[in-house]
Amino acid sequence: MALESPSPVPAHVGIIMDGNGRWATQRGLPRSEGHRQGLENAKALVLAASRLGIRYLSLYAFSTENWKRTADEVGFLMGLIKRHLRSELAFYKKNSIRFVHSGDPEGLPKDIVAEIRDVEASTRHFEGMILNMAINYGGRDEIVRAVRRLAERGSVADIGTRDIAGALDRPELPDPDLIIRTGGEYRLSNFLLWESAYSELYFSEALWPDFSSQELETALADFAQRERRFGGLQ
Repeated sequence: MALESPSPVPAHVGIIMDGNGRWATQRGLPRSEGHRQGLENAKALVLAASRLGIRYLSLYAFSTENWKRTADEVGFLMGLIKRHLRSELAFYKKNSIRFVHSGDPEGLPKDIVAEIRDVEASTRHFEGMILNMAINYGGRDEIVRAVRRLAERGSVADIGTRDIAGALDRPELPDPDLIIRTGGEYRLSNFLLWESAYSELYFSEALWPDFSSQELETALADFAQRERRFGGLQ
């Protein structure tokens, strides 16, 4: 996807929502409560991002590596995601937010895939911000699946970068201008690896449930001061 025109407000922001478990542990609460609070905060940040003029927001909700967690925690997260998808449809409609999904649906429970497809269909024609929810998503896995799609269509000898970009999960979205990671960690953790080639990175010490709209505004103010050359010269 071609890069968007330079703007003080990034067109596309990706967020690695890290720190739910640590937030709960610090308060003597079960990890499940951290995930519950994190999901509530995600809803607040979606609305804040829309009001700030962000056109595309990608949230890393569940990675391909998260299956390594305990069965109880994975089961809780799947149930939480399912309930969120079902209960927040009215929220998306009220704010004209279009919902799309990135990730491999083949590895998800069928009832969750059905909820994803229903929300996608119900919000398809909304003209507000596009919310891209990454569920069972991994950047390397996405690239592998893209190459397999291209191989199924014919010869791979002449595949170029535009072909791969066009075969990714959400080719209609521009590459993220800014990727934010909360929780004090300094890595991408397999998030939007292809798409983030020229993304600006911002790392916050705040654990995800504490990452407020003010924290988001601080990240956007930092982004506005960056000089982006995309490999060229000004």
